[in-house]
Amino acid sequence: MSVPRSLVVKATAGEDAPERCSQAFTVASTALAAGAPVSMWLTGEAVWLAVPGRAEAFTLPHSAPLAELRDAVLAGGTLTVCTQCAARRDLTPGDLLPGVRIAGAAAFVEEALQDGAQALVY
Repeated sequence: MSVPRSLVVKATAGEDAPERCSQAFTVASTALAAGAPVSMWLTGEAVWLAVPGRAEAFTLPHSAPLAELRDAVLAGGTLTVCTQCAARRDLTPGDLLPGVRIAGAAAFVEEALQDGAQALVY
């Protein structure tokens, strides 16, 4: 039996581009449900969705609740906030949901370049 390819999803938008943001979370959670290892990265305005209460306030008609999608990623994969993006917004690990890590570009590149990895950027 072969191991499924891993998926690395980078969300570059939050409430500023709700459809793009929602699509990133939908794809990540769908891949997890299909059994793929998933690592999701939040950059730019998407980092706010790792702060308690922010995804719960996000609404987009005809989309799954973003907080549920985020929680699925937290439960089955990894959720990472960009170091520089967090710093620009004065966010520290204590501001984020339990289980969310902060890491930089080198960690993203390492994950994206692993054998069998597929990276998608939204």
